[in-house]
Amino acid sequence: MKCPGQETQYWTEGAIYDAKCPKCGTIVEFFKDDTARKCGSCGHRFANPRLDFGCASYCKYAEQCLGTLPPELLAERGDLLKDRVAIEMKRYFKSDFKRIGHATRVARYAERIGKEEGGNLSVIISAAFLHDIGIHDAEKKYNSTAARYQEELGPAIADGILKKLGAAPAMIEEVCDMVGHHHHPREEETVNFKALYDADLIANLEDNKADEPITEERLNRIIEKSFLTPSGGDLARKTLL
Repeated sequence: MKCPGQETQYWTEGAIYDAKCPKCGTIVEFFKDDTARKCGSCGHRFANPRLDFGCASYCKYAEQCLGTLPPELLAERGDLLKDRVAIEMKRYFKSDFKRIGHATRVARYAERIGKEEGGNLSVIISAAFLHDIGIHDAEKKYNSTAARYQEELGPAIADGILKKLGAAPAMIEEVCDMVGHHHHPREEETVNFKALYDADLIANLEDNKADEPITEERLNRIIEKSFLTPSGGDLARKTLL
């Protein structure tokens, strides 16, 4: 069965429209389900400017439904998936604005570090939003928010969220592995994990600094000793000092 959004019998007025080629300005006709078209004048291939790509951000049948996706739309698909992960994290934490705020800051820092270090931003940011997702269950089961309990209980919750969103199995496996040891780096770690670890460390130091002032000398020692990436250390200095 074809997706109703792509089935022509359900189309309404406006399903066929014109768009200007970004290279030469020639008018190119688009159907609403076209992912991209080539300009008949200059030959430039460009993405459909009105394509509703929301369902394809999580639907595992997106490639079959929409055809072979252009690279720029594959990147957009990853962006939309991490946005949906952020929404699910907020739904899970409900009114726990402290945890929502922490996860959001970690995601923001992780994105900056990941860009500098060349990591997979969809994996990094999704893991950042979910890294503390086990904290409520840890409080219920162990009456503790200790890192080891978060790491024990978080992966199963993260797995459920990512499967619900239709994330690729390899991505689910990597994100859940990162969630399962996000406070305890192994001897050899991926760039993706390092970006998450450093981002979480910055956010935790921010929180600690707000609760109890830390001297600049001590912060410098922590930054020199504890960060896993040069970008993480640089961002820590800009954020904390």
